[in-house]
Amino acid sequence: MLKATGIQKAYGDLSILKGVDLTVASGEVISIVGSSGAGKTTLLQILGTLDRPDQGELLIDGINPFTLSSKGLADFRNKSIGFIFQFHQLLPEFSALENAMLPALIGGKSKKEAEESAQHLFQKLNIGHRTTHKPSELSGGEQQRVAVCRSLMNQPAVIFADEPSGNLDTKNAQELHELFFQLREEFKQTFVIVTHNESFAQMADRSLVMRDGNFI
Repeated sequence: MLKATGIQKAYGDLSILKGVDLTVASGEVISIVGSSGAGKTTLLQILGTLDRPDQGELLIDGINPFTLSSKGLADFRNKSIGFIFQFHQLLPEFSALENAMLPALIGGKSKKEAEESAQHLFQKLNIGHRTTHKPSELSGGEQQRVAVCRSLMNQPAVIFADEPSGNLDTKNAQELHELFFQLREEFKQTFVIVTHNESFAQMADRSLVMRDGNFI
């Protein structure tokens, strides 16, 4: 599903990534751990096409996204990649359901189709009773579940998550971790997750450790 080869990234004289190689199979859940400054988030941003590598090649579902035009890359990102962040990044003026619908609407689906898909996901994630609530009216765990729904809206090839449970209490973090594996079982979803949560990291199919810009 994903293959990265020789990924390098530097900012000025500061070398962040030093030739990273990574292969992720379809339906695999990968965790990436390591101390702050190891390069985890920079790698995730490149894998998620939010930043470009200085050198190296990235293939997602057989496509090198960095060879696409700006519009092509935006379309590819919208349809093939899902994101879950530590801070859910929900828009405060929209309801929970509207927030989740956004990727589908941006991708050209009708409002009716997007709403039906979002409603289905909300039921699956046990937040069907919170569709009309604004983010400020939701608990931290509910907000993150809305963000998960949003990431799943276009049935992406892979979901990238950056410290997805880092802002949650122990109970909600555990529920979120279990949810990822439920989604893998039900949707055959592929996840690449950066986390500091050791117990969660060990639940993954593989836990990879970064140090000084590469895996060890």
